[in-house]
Amino acid sequence: MAMNVAQEGDEDEIIAAINTTPLVDVMLVLLIIFLITIPVVTHTVPVQLPKETVSPLQTRPQSIEIAVNKNGDIFWDERRVDAAALLAQLKAVSQKSPQPEVHVRGDQATHYEFIGRVVTLCERAGIEKVSFITQPPARGE
Repeated sequence: MAMNVAQEGDEDEIIAAINTTPLVDVMLVLLIIFLITIPVVTHTVPVQLPKETVSPLQTRPQSIEIAVNKNGDIFWDERRVDAAALLAQLKAVSQKSPQPEVHVRGDQATHYEFIGRVVTLCERAGIEKVSFITQPPARGE
């Protein structure tokens, strides 16, 4: 970076200007280096690679959706269940391999107490993955 000092009149005025010549020199050197090295890097031995299709194994477990409305009612696949039935169903599901994930959809007006009961039941049943489904905010918010 260079600094020019103007000598006009009685005032000593400092004029700060960026000297771009070294920047341009460095960029040109880098450009030349890249132009020289790219053909060397891309030059390889021509080899005929085998063609194989890969089909991934289906190892992702199904997910279970549990909904809780604002009154605290618990729904398993749109059917209302009580806490004892939910625990029994979750215990049966927790024995599967791979174990399905449990997604909890709680109403915005639901007290946390009701959501906490569902999480506690999942924990007692041995469910390893519990997640909460929320609605993302509208764009721009």
